[in-house]
Amino acid sequence: MGTGTAGSATVLDSATRELTRILLLFSLGCRVRPPDPAPEGLVDRFPFGRFRPHLESGEAVLPVPVLTERIAPGDLRLPDGDHGLVLSSVDLLVVATPRGDATLLLDCEFAGDTDALAVASWLATTCFERHQLELGDRPLLEALRERLGLTEPLTFGLNVHQLVYPGGRLREELLAHADESRQSALLNRIIYRGKMPAEAAERLTVSVPPNLKNHGVTLSAHGRGVSVQAGWATHVENGLAVVALGMISALAVLQRTRLAAFAMMKQNEQALTDSPSEVRTLISRLSDGVNELQLDLAFGVEAYVDSLLIPEMLTEGFQSSLRDILGIRDSLDNSARMVERLTSVINARSAALDAALADRDERQNRVISALVAAATLIALPPTLLLAFFGVNATNVDEGRSILDLGRYGTAYALAWLPFVVLVVIGYFLLRRVSRRSGSLLSASDAPTAPVPAPRTSTGS
Repeated sequence: MGTGTAGSATVLDSATRELTRILLLFSLGCRVRPPDPAPEGLVDRFPFGRFRPHLESGEAVLPVPVLTERIAPGDLRLPDGDHGLVLSSVDLLVVATPRGDATLLLDCEFAGDTDALAVASWLATTCFERHQLELGDRPLLEALRERLGLTEPLTFGLNVHQLVYPGGRLREELLAHADESRQSALLNRIIYRGKMPAEAAERLTVSVPPNLKNHGVTLSAHGRGVSVQAGWATHVENGLAVVALGMISALAVLQRTRLAAFAMMKQNEQALTDSPSEVRTLISRLSDGVNELQLDLAFGVEAYVDSLLIPEMLTEGFQSSLRDILGIRDSLDNSARMVERLTSVINARSAALDAALADRDERQNRVISALVAAATLIALPPTLLLAFFGVNATNVDEGRSILDLGRYGTAYALAWLPFVVLVVIGYFLLRRVSRRSGSLLSASDAPTAPVPAPRTSTGS
């Protein structure tokens, strides 16, 4: 906090933190639809300072809190103990995006000084053994499922990001610029969660956005799963946390989209059916799935990977650096191409179905036309003969059978002759058409004379 020249209080982006704060972000393997309208927004849960107007304008895109609870510090239990760290406060928060992608936030603050090695061990346990975390005397996920009212078991997703806001002596050690090798060793120990030997960690590098490092005042460094943000004011810490939250949610959506695209590809390949109705049902189901994938990519990924939510240089630098190290841009492009190709396959299958149905209808029409023609051809001569024998004419002898060809052969010949002539003429016409088609085909298949190559002249 500084004092402005006009006598008004000016909140600086840098500040001194006394107690270390760690914010844990865990993607959840479920979809939770947020209430509409939401009783509380994310901007109401944390102080965002000068970033608040930006977040309020884009509040419709932000994740919505679906569960908020202040829990007793002793109720959060780690499987391997607290590693010498003492929790002073724990806030539990579950948020869900408008598409229903859920993320668990644990906002932890520690009492007293925190050692870098202890912090690294605490981060490793809460990341790699997060399935064994307990809330009170119950598994954490079981307690969350009950509080959320879910009927299916709740699972952790694959993505974790842990934001460390050092306080006290740890902050001073990280911001000290007299010994950069010591600073680098501390950063690597925390960011790699103590999983690398000390000598190897000193040679490893972490991402440090250049505009977020001010020697002795502020520092921002991160890897894929851990960020260290030192010397920042609370509203900047929370703004950076929103950025990390968006990245974790987007990465989870990308992974789910990729798996769903592969599942639909297998469903399309393994569909063994020739029934038009079943094929039409399959196409409809695949089309609905592709539409959902496109919505996920648009509103679950693209909405969180640019700087539109908080168009500030502080957050843009961290967002760009974290996005690059997570490879979200490339994954988004690849997933979008996969969905486009899946759409092409569905369209091709739909076109093949339409062509097959049209061919079936054409064959059915030809068969019906042939049956009508045959029925007409068969029915007309007997009709003429019946009309001839039915009249009271002098040529009809009541004492003779109508099958007496010696007497009535001329009548039979006159009745059938026009149709026989018609069949013969039709036969020769069809032969003529066939010969003409064959000649056209032969002409089209005939080799053409080679085109002489253009003459080239050589320059002097």
